[in-house]
Amino acid sequence: MKPKSYRKKATRQPAVHKRQLELMRRASEVVEQLRLELPQLLAVAVVDVASGTSLAAHTSSPALDLLTAAKFQAGLVQRKHEALAALDLPGEQLEDIMITLSSQLHLLRLSSTGARLISLVVDARTTNLALARDILRTRAEQLDAAPALRAA
Repeated sequence: MKPKSYRKKATRQPAVHKRQLELMRRASEVVEQLRLELPQLLAVAVVDVASGTSLAAHTSSPALDLLTAAKFQAGLVQRKHEALAALDLPGEQLEDIMITLSSQLHLLRLSSTGARLISLVVDARTTNLALARDILRTRAEQLDAAPALRAA
């Protein structure tokens, strides 16, 4: 007896996969916009906080390993969330983290949901910190702008 159909059934992309593709597309857009708005940046990455996975990244310095940095930065955010929970500060929410090095500023800005972060590395001597933080805040809001991404 032969099977009813010889055709392969079309595989449907699960909704989760579609949301992930949309998220990666939006993350790439955010990286490109940051490159245009802050042309002197050294590196930028959009990172999933839960997994430490880089969704999109760009570096102008080959010495910066963004994939490794993404995992550590996601871990840093997770530990800071744990610290805030231990301190029991009602109504407080982690928005950004700034790390100052001798020649670089590392700015980590969480999206509105806290599920993703933008990691920005700039030269400490040539970058206007207030401007960089304002641009970073605007782009972080853009990450969760689509309704499909809020559910992800």
